[in-house]
Amino acid sequence: MQPFVRLDAIALPMAASNVNTDQIIPARFLRKQRADGFAQYLFHDLRFDEADKEIAGFALNQGPYRGAGIIVARKNFGCGSSREMAVWAIADYGIRAVIAPSFGDIFFNNCVRNGVLCVVLPEAAVEGMLVLLDAQPGATLSVDLERQVVHAGSAEDYAFDVDPFNRKCLLQGLDSVDYTLQFTDRIAEYEAREVP
Repeated sequence: MQPFVRLDAIALPMAASNVNTDQIIPARFLRKQRADGFAQYLFHDLRFDEADKEIAGFALNQGPYRGAGIIVARKNFGCGSSREMAVWAIADYGIRAVIAPSFGDIFFNNCVRNGVLCVVLPEAAVEGMLVLLDAQPGATLSVDLERQVVHAGSAEDYAFDVDPFNRKCLLQGLDSVDYTLQFTDRIAEYEAREVP
């Protein structure tokens, strides 16, 4: 997993509440192999019509947002099922941070385990960012995990909180296996002492 320290990236505005995991990745793509990547399935049914042609009105299909590395959305982003593939699609597309007033719990935890930072900010701050992004398509935001601050153009900086353990894992690029492997010596000592 890549460490997440600071991200300066184009932000994709998603001015919708309750964006669910089926919208992020439709169920029919869940059986695909992880190694093949999931970027092409991100928001598939919102991005493409039945003939697989791009829907021009969807922001991710518009020039300024194609290279987005951040999503800014309204409340309850990632609600719905527990499918980890929703996070894989986001991460494989190159999005490393999602900013919203709230998240689906399972989605939030899946993000941390896959190197995607979920930033919880007050609704007023998110609304201000959505207005900025609407007025300036292709605008970049800065998400600084070390300082725990989002910088949005000429607007004020927005401080956010992150669980210390999650922050450490993201800053160091550690998934749960990497984290556990830091303790191999202690695990071996325990096994030598306790396992008959």
